[in-house]
Amino acid sequence: MNIIVNGALGRMGQEVCRLVQEEGHTLAARVDRSGADGCYAHLADYTGPADVVIDFSNHAGVFALMDYCVARNLPLVAATTGYTEAEFQAIIQGAQKVPAFQSYNMSIGVALLVRLVGQAAAIFGGCDVEIVEAHHNRKADAPSGTALLLADAVKAQRPDAEYVFGRHGQHKRQPNEIGIHSLRMGNVVGEHEVIFSTDSQTITLKHQAHDRALFAEGALTAAAFLVGKPAGLYHMDDLLG
Repeated sequence: MNIIVNGALGRMGQEVCRLVQEEGHTLAARVDRSGADGCYAHLADYTGPADVVIDFSNHAGVFALMDYCVARNLPLVAATTGYTEAEFQAIIQGAQKVPAFQSYNMSIGVALLVRLVGQAAAIFGGCDVEIVEAHHNRKADAPSGTALLLADAVKAQRPDAEYVFGRHGQHKRQPNEIGIHSLRMGNVVGEHEVIFSTDSQTITLKHQAHDRALFAEGALTAAAFLVGKPAGLYHMDDLLG
């Protein structure tokens, strides 16, 4: 594959660039808004051959990103987090014209966790559910996109569920609440824990990332999956089958 990496000088962008070359693909272009280290400063500056774009940049750039992919008829792996509603709508609209793969977490293991959480929520319908996520102290958005993805998996089984972000004050927990708690500390790559609890038992489902390389691996797997697909919005669940 000829791969454009957008956000190439970020921590994840560097991992993807390294893996692209290690696995024998062609790094068609490295794009970073800084323009440093030989990168293109803007996607539009690169007009050469490409099969797919992998984006690990900033969510605010999604409008120009989708315009570029649509104009060049290129599939997009959107691996950035923190999208606003308007930004996410831009991906949905662009996916009507080109294939787009969107996930808040590119780990196959997390995709499996999301599936298991949905199954647990269906089986343990009346239990309390709490979600705890932890990341490094440089992560800007909270809660993580993955925590919201996990909460959505529960809500799919409980349409009346309401998200409660953190807890403070003096009031009782409501039965339909899903508590979501964020920790930011040190160099934690990423941890997500979903706790299902009744009066008689507690079940905990947890994923712990040990190395950022796993997200790069997932992004490359998604890119290979996406090339040749018709226009549409794809997610990790499609990849799992």
